[in-house]
Amino acid sequence: MFASLVSITSLMLSTMLMMVGYGLMNYLIPVRSVAEGWSSFLISVIATGYTVGFTVSCIVTPKLVLRVGHVRVFGALITLLTASILVSALLVDWRAWIAFRAISGFAVAGCYLVIESWLNERVTNETRGSVFSIYMMVTLAGSIGGQYLVPLGDPLSTTLFIVCGIVFAVAILPTALSTAQSPAPIAQVQFGLKKLYLRSPVAAVGAILAGILSGTWASLGGVYTTQSGFTTGQGATLLAFVLAGGALGQIPIGRISDRTDRRYVMIACGVIGVVAATAMFFMSPETPRLLYGSAFIVGSMLYPIYALNVAHANDRADPSEYVTISSSLMVLYGLGTVAGPLIGGGAMELAGPRGLMLYLSIGFAIYAAYAAWRVMKGNPTVAPDERADFHAIAVPMRGTDPAGSIAVDYETEYDPAQSEQ
Repeated sequence: MFASLVSITSLMLSTMLMMVGYGLMNYLIPVRSVAEGWSSFLISVIATGYTVGFTVSCIVTPKLVLRVGHVRVFGALITLLTASILVSALLVDWRAWIAFRAISGFAVAGCYLVIESWLNERVTNETRGSVFSIYMMVTLAGSIGGQYLVPLGDPLSTTLFIVCGIVFAVAILPTALSTAQSPAPIAQVQFGLKKLYLRSPVAAVGAILAGILSGTWASLGGVYTTQSGFTTGQGATLLAFVLAGGALGQIPIGRISDRTDRRYVMIACGVIGVVAATAMFFMSPETPRLLYGSAFIVGSMLYPIYALNVAHANDRADPSEYVTISSSLMVLYGLGTVAGPLIGGGAMELAGPRGLMLYLSIGFAIYAAYAAWRVMKGNPTVAPDERADFHAIAVPMRGTDPAGSIAVDYETEYDPAQSEQ
């Protein structure tokens, strides 16, 4: 375990710095957008630029790594991140910000893919769970720390944008100067959406819904806090509670799902998510403790449901299909993150900032209802001793899977006997 940690120390430090910049950027951009007087729908269009770039990167970045290697690609992506946030300060125009956010989304997704494939090579099966738990804590701490930088400056000035750019630029140094051996080239991404749906329709549909829910919150959560009258400090705290819930909720949810039909856990997560999001709809900044508690519960349902989909699909797959299925889920999740903010922005335009919580409630309800419908069809479950292990996924997760984010193509025949709900 100690040897595994030593070999990834530089990578973890780079990840921490990158996530500090990520947390700052993802809170600063919506706060500044609201200050510019842009509508909720317009802000959601800007956010969609990010999710489109993120999804495209999941396909393109592996090809780049094959050509020039992990370190060079990581350095290039960090450079793009730095440039995207700095030019956002120079040119404050919503049309330009769509492009800038697309660039940042492309860079962030690429960094995730490089980091997680690098980690996968450095750890053993015995240390994988512990190392990725540490990775999750690093991403969480970095993102929350970055959010709390926003109250220390003026979003209307260029200072915070410059600070964010500096943090991103420094993030490349630990990895670039490390003497650790670079990982081997990664495999080409191939997708099997039809195979995924035949294996588990509930995982395929659930991945889209998970992308809609988490993509909407990640893109518009800062808009919700700002338009609801929160101070930047209160807004950072609420966003932090959502992320903390997402990180800490995965462990109990994963353990429970390993011992029962995962569809029952999906239903429970959806129902609890409906209750918590509806509670937030009726709350205001005047009741901060109740609001933060509800936000924690929302986060603890919001982020783990994607990992549930991955585990459930792998339960029905041959081991040789794991990475292909994970990549297919990643694409469906990415499509959800593209559509989610646009619809969520429209909901906020019609119903005000609280419309976001109503929208999340509906999303959770559909997630639970679809899983319940698949259960009612009476398809057989998989015995616990025949299942794949549940893997927690680092938050803020936007479509990557540490168990197999880079896929290769396997010539595996589909067995109808394994077809599931």
